Amino acid sequence: MSTQSAEPSSADVFAAARRLAGHAVTTPLLQNRILNERIGANVVIKAECLQIGGAFKFRGAYNRLSQIPPEERQRGAVAWSSGNHAQGVAAAAQRLGMHAAIVMPSDAPAIKLEHTRRLGAEIVLYDRHTQDREKIGRELARERGATLVPPYDDPDVIAGQGTAALEMAAQTRSLLNRDLDALLVPCGGGGLTSGSALAMSAVSPGTKVYSVEPARFDDTARSLKSGQRERVDPSARTICDALMPSTPGEITWPILRERLAGGLSVSDDDALDAIAFAWRELKLVVEPGGVVALASLLYGNNDYRGQTVGIVLSGGNVDPALYRDALSRPPR
Repeated sequence: MSTQSAEPSSADVFAAARRLAGHAVTTPLLQNRILNERIGANVVIKAECLQIGGAFKFRGAYNRLSQIPPEERQRGAVAWSSGNHAQGVAAAAQRLGMHAAIVMPSDAPAIKLEHTRRLGAEIVLYDRHTQDREKIGRELARERGATLVPPYDDPDVIAGQGTAALEMAAQTRSLLNRDLDALLVPCGGGGLTSGSALAMSAVSPGTKVYSVEPARFDDTARSLKSGQRERVDPSARTICDALMPSTPGEITWPILRERLAGGLSVSDDDALDAIAFAWRELKLVVEPGGVVALASLLYGNNDYRGQTVGIVLSGGNVDPALYRDALSRPPR
């Protein structure tokens, strides 16, 4: 792609899929009888929690890093992330023989910090409540001449994330011989959601794509209603650490505004209960931010009876103590 400010297209998602072939995991599409009966729908589950690094983020990171000219790779890459993008960038950089420096919050889940270090990345810690991670990252990249790899507001990253939905559409046709009526996607800054919407617009234009966010970080849902980018209250907190950007991205927002059917939100309690459901019924480990689409399906107000509905479980890097708490909750 010639510029990093241009809005990506569906063609870019197809190109990303070709680059990722043989590098990213083609994650499974699952069904569960109990979930189908409970919702009254044909539900298909895209298990991106089984992707390299435990989340979908490897897709966008590899698509971005693999396009860096060889002569520039020696200067490395810089990213900022609460953990999943960090691991995606670290894993992609490791495969391409590059150094990666990741700006991460000091309160990130220990498992995400540990796994990022294990992949060989340099970690630069910051306070998410008092410091600006983007400013830190941009200054670091400028000092080193390194390539910036934003977590969502980058056309190559968006295109790479969209390959998950591209796979999902093909897998759904193969499994059920039909297209999705609706697709629910976890949404932070909107990289996965906008990439998914681009993919679906090309291969399954009748599919309604919805963003799903934590209740207090529902900036995308509110932006869709107002028609302009809304911001999160600085005092807001959530256990969904992967979904905490303060506003939709400059590049993701126009795609979300044009292509989403709507925005949904769930409470932290919904996310905890959905984590327990995923463990109990699906036999999958999912983190709070990665489980919000399932939480919306289980506990939201939308009626999907008789439809074919897809959900993305976007990540499985969950803090052990939080996971124990979630599993101790009585079935809901």
